[in-house]
Amino acid sequence: MEATVIDQVKEKSGDKQASGDPEIVEVPTPAGHAITARIFRTGASPVKGVCVIAPATGVAQYLYDDFALWLTTKGFEVVTYDYDGIGLSLKSHVKHSRSDKLSWANNDSVALLEFVKAKFPELSLTWIGHSVGTHILGMMPSTKGIDRAISVGAGTGTWWMNAAPTKRVAWFLWYGLVPATVPLLGYFPGNRLKVMCDLPKGVIMQWRRWCLNGDYCVGVEGDWLRQRFAGVTCPISCVAFTDDDMMSMANVDKLHSFFTGADITKVVVSPEEVGQKRIGHIGWHKKKYQTLWENVFMPLLSN
Repeated sequence: MEATVIDQVKEKSGDKQASGDPEIVEVPTPAGHAITARIFRTGASPVKGVCVIAPATGVAQYLYDDFALWLTTKGFEVVTYDYDGIGLSLKSHVKHSRSDKLSWANNDSVALLEFVKAKFPELSLTWIGHSVGTHILGMMPSTKGIDRAISVGAGTGTWWMNAAPTKRVAWFLWYGLVPATVPLLGYFPGNRLKVMCDLPKGVIMQWRRWCLNGDYCVGVEGDWLRQRFAGVTCPISCVAFTDDDMMSMANVDKLHSFFTGADITKVVVSPEEVGQKRIGHIGWHKKKYQTLWENVFMPLLSN
């Protein structure tokens, strides 16, 4: 008998997690490697649904723990994961990863989605994509089973459209640092350079090609990828921050224009509206932003 998705998933590092801690699982992918995911369970009854948190590039899943735990208090099961070569899904030195961003979509995220659908077959599924986590939504061969999506801080990476703080350094990253270091080392040494984090060669070089194109990934990859974005039909709520130091509103609008088959609602949030001095691109998922979660995310999750 053929094994089911659940049968193939292995619990990581010995036995059940302590009460209140997430369950850690290894999810096999079509490429042959496994990614590490975690399941945060709610004690609510009835359960409102399941949320998948698809992380930004180089942002390890544990950094979303505060947000995931808050979601459980609101009645949602939550699944977080790391793409191959990142966080808990880094199985050896990053230079050995053969993944790129498209394989994060075609292999890692497809496997994760199938696992979640099999694990929680009766629950409504919300895909919460932070930055590239929303790109992934458009790049997957199928999003069947996703009932709605929330994009957060998501836009194209085209460098001359970036928000000013990033645009000032992006040209040096793409024309200087990346081509100088990656061919020599076989990976991007972000930790050593204090620029993002270590990234697989395939990820950073593909990202570079996309960021040098006005139509970003669809401009480089062609119509087949444009059609994938157009094939997404679940409603998308786009959350954009006025002080995002990476994504300008032009970046945000450009990315969401690729989702031609989806109904899109855009919500623009300033730090002042949620009692903060800054939100930025990274950090909205930390506990200090609970007012943001209550005022912005909760209404979107309740629709």
